[in-house]
Amino acid sequence: MSRLVGGTGVLLALALAMGFASLNSGQRVTLRLGFVTFYGVPLTVIAFASLLVGMVVMLVAGVRSDLKVRRILRARLEAEDIEERNRFIDRAQQDLFVEGKEKT
Repeated sequence: MSRLVGGTGVLLALALAMGFASLNSGQRVTLRLGFVTFYGVPLTVIAFASLLVGMVVMLVAGVRSDLKVRRILRARLEAEDIEERNRFIDRAQQDLFVEGKEKT
């Protein structure tokens, strides 16, 4: 069921993007980036480029956050591993074979 919903969502997003592009294909705008100005840029190019730039920014922010969380989890797992190893050592246990001699 979730594949059907996901596929429908992708098709709906694609249809909306195509509709936006076809309705605004003739619109031209001036793009001022601060250091350079572009004249007559199609509105659809700006819309899709800004969408892609936003995705890249979120990817970079997400990777940084993900690496931080992984570092915290790795440290926590190492601490738990050390704690478990120290907890389950049976100090009263005696070896069955001591230096080549069998215990009888």
